[in-house]
Amino acid sequence: MACLRGADILLPADSIDKKKWAVIACDQFTSQPEYWERVKQCVGDAPSTFHIIYPETYLGAEDEAAYTQRLAGIQSNMRRYLAKGVLAERVREGYVLTVRETEAGVRVGLIAALDLEAYDYTESSAKPVRATEETVKERIPVRVGIRKHAMIESPHIMMLLDDADCRLLEPLYQKKEELPMLYDTELMFGGGKVCGYAVEGREAEALTKKIEKLERKSPEIFLAAGDGNHSLAAAKTCWENLKDGLPAEEAKRHPARYALVEVVNLHCPALRFEAIHRVLYGGRLDAVASRFEIYLKNLRNCGVEKCSDEGEADIIFIQRGCRMGIKLSDTGGHLPVELLQHFLDKYMEGQAELELDYVHSKEAVEELSEEENVCGMLLRPIDKSSLFSAICAGGVLPRKTFSMGMESQKRYYMECRRL
Repeated sequence: MACLRGADILLPADSIDKKKWAVIACDQFTSQPEYWERVKQCVGDAPSTFHIIYPETYLGAEDEAAYTQRLAGIQSNMRRYLAKGVLAERVREGYVLTVRETEAGVRVGLIAALDLEAYDYTESSAKPVRATEETVKERIPVRVGIRKHAMIESPHIMMLLDDADCRLLEPLYQKKEELPMLYDTELMFGGGKVCGYAVEGREAEALTKKIEKLERKSPEIFLAAGDGNHSLAAAKTCWENLKDGLPAEEAKRHPARYALVEVVNLHCPALRFEAIHRVLYGGRLDAVASRFEIYLKNLRNCGVEKCSDEGEADIIFIQRGCRMGIKLSDTGGHLPVELLQHFLDKYMEGQAELELDYVHSKEAVEELSEEENVCGMLLRPIDKSSLFSAICAGGVLPRKTFSMGMESQKRYYMECRRL
């Protein structure tokens, strides 16, 4: 049986303003609370996913009483939306084809239910569904607290499918005009536009069979969590905590066994992988770069050479106008950023004066590295086609290995499912 299947999907009623309903993933703009204040002002009291999610900008900023009060409000809003017909079932045992337009282009996705029995986020996992990045276990309990009492879920989880031959989503997109349209709306604050189409009945059955066939042919990994790693880990934890108390037959069909996700083809041209650079406060370029070379040669016998052409360099160390590019070879399938992060973790051990930060902007790294004892490390964006092989080689990748597009291109909440 496939790890993806159709679901009974809820959507807001036709009378609901979809632009106010759909808000961006809760784990975005976490360091910019003013963004979420703009969302709050835009939405007001209108029905919106803003009222049934917990924006992570508030996590850690609110005390226990405020946290408990916010959870109670979320649960109350979920009950009200179901009771008042704000949400209604629009797709029965099927899927939603999503078409998202951003400045990066058109991104096609598929809303489906993911079987959590097929997923494991641990580094030693041999399951067909994996995490892409290291899961910080300390971040899971608060998300479990949000999910375990929820009546519905709305996904910001994006699963990646390594489908270079475009066998699953693209043929469905080509005949989207034959499918019933569910919604068509602009998204707030630079999010672009999104349309959704129902995939039900025979079309859904045929799609499920195609998914099963693709999964059987996948060598090791069928799907990898690109965005929402910790939310998916929380769903898995909730299910593991619940399932042992259920009769076997009920456990097979219990709603908590599944998580609603959006599946996107890794090879979609509109899905861009952006580099996340490193800045080491208290570091000296010559010491960091030389120790990194020694680390690679001793640990993995990688090829390391200085590279004057920065366009060819995998990593560029910079500090106060000095620049050193290096190119790696024979990495055994491991990504340069993965090797660098593992080195930095070890290099910083016992050196309390060192502090590592992660920066998206190349210009910001160059500016910061003009300061004394600040060593910047610029990385090239990773080759998307190497992602699955890198996971197979190293289990999971370190946090902050890559970013899937800019923040405004992340998933906005729209579809819901009963839990």
